[in-house]
Amino acid sequence: MKKFFTTLSNIWKIEDLRVRIINTLLFLLIYRVGSFVVLPGVNPASVSNQKAEGLVGLLNMFAGGSFSRSSIFALGVMPYISASIVVQLLGIAVPYFTKLQKEGESGRNKLNQWTRYLTIGITFLQAIGYLKSQVAPDAMLISNPMFTILNTFVLTAGTLFVMWLGEKITDKGIGNGISLIIMVGIIAQLPGAFLTEFTSRTTGTGGLITFIVEIVALIGVVMFTIMIVQGTRKIAVQYAKRIVGNKQYGGVRQYIPLKVNAAGVMPIIFAQALMFIPQTVQQFLPSISSNGILIALSNYNSWQHNLLFGVLIILFTYFYTAITVNPNQMADDMKKNGGFIPGVKPGKTTADYIDGVISKITLPGSIFLAIIAIVPAIASLVGVSPIFARFFGGTSLIILVGVVLDTLQQIESHLLMRHYDGLMKTGRIKGRTAMPAAAGTSPTAI
Repeated sequence: MKKFFTTLSNIWKIEDLRVRIINTLLFLLIYRVGSFVVLPGVNPASVSNQKAEGLVGLLNMFAGGSFSRSSIFALGVMPYISASIVVQLLGIAVPYFTKLQKEGESGRNKLNQWTRYLTIGITFLQAIGYLKSQVAPDAMLISNPMFTILNTFVLTAGTLFVMWLGEKITDKGIGNGISLIIMVGIIAQLPGAFLTEFTSRTTGTGGLITFIVEIVALIGVVMFTIMIVQGTRKIAVQYAKRIVGNKQYGGVRQYIPLKVNAAGVMPIIFAQALMFIPQTVQQFLPSISSNGILIALSNYNSWQHNLLFGVLIILFTYFYTAITVNPNQMADDMKKNGGFIPGVKPGKTTADYIDGVISKITLPGSIFLAIIAIVPAIASLVGVSPIFARFFGGTSLIILVGVVLDTLQQIESHLLMRHYDGLMKTGRIKGRTAMPAAAGTSPTAI
């Protein structure tokens, strides 16, 4: 405990880190205050009792409750995330975007501009759909055409402002701005869900013992998720010894840490998008809405839904790992820098070896990711309230764990640069790291 308070004291002593933390907290406070500002022309009383379930519940969690409150930040950063995913996919399929990805800083700046422009278009379309489907007709206090036009621009401006806050947190705060905003939105739902579950258990069925068992199970799931997020497979790399002047370079063994879950949270997001198709078909084609398979696939607690969901996650994990981790480029970079894997020939043989290792570790990683994704459904089936069950796994838990670990690493880097003890000693890799971990697109990378 003493060491913990000593670390907090060291953090506060570093002026640059102290200012960044304060800036981050202030930006996040602005976001949370704005999430309670209701759209102009909307009666707050008419939207206070709206239920957030299914897709709406997921979006509402990412937006910190703004979605169900008809706030000016109702769409949150989801349009920006959607635009980022589209731009990344264009980088694979379109030569122009592929070229920009290889142009370094200037290329990234152009890609960021394309992402912002695409965000505006996506937000504009989503704002119209949100106003038509989610804002109740009796909540409109002015004429429909003017209401739609006005609030379309308000929602678009709100999303752009949240995106700007995320960029400011990245520049002036402790980094990972967009990810921190998503994390705060998810955490904002936790106290209410916790209180709801506690009340239902103490006043209804189960009792306090059942509630304690649920908390212990939640802690276990969190620990399991941390293990998956942090799990790596280290490949030893030997660099040739070079003497430049009076100095010696290379000649030491380093490591390439390959992540067990290199795809991050993206497989779950892609799989969830496809799992909404049966529900959409039922809405637009009432004539086949009584189909047994469609009903089963639309039920989040059915075994058919969760089996298909898990299979899709495994497939998308392999797909996204294949497009984000390039063994050929890693082998080429290693060869250019005079590095080699002991017992493996440089060039194509090295690329094949790395590809084989990635394929082997991706299988357990994808299975574990699928298990984490369907745990909320299992929790609901055993009696956990749907609101509290969302925190037992899925996208929200992986985002929370990933962002918290990344934030701790950011703070630790500031401490280590100034020769203070870090926050996570046990997670350090002995020896130097040859190159960054093969990272997928996690919420932090978006």
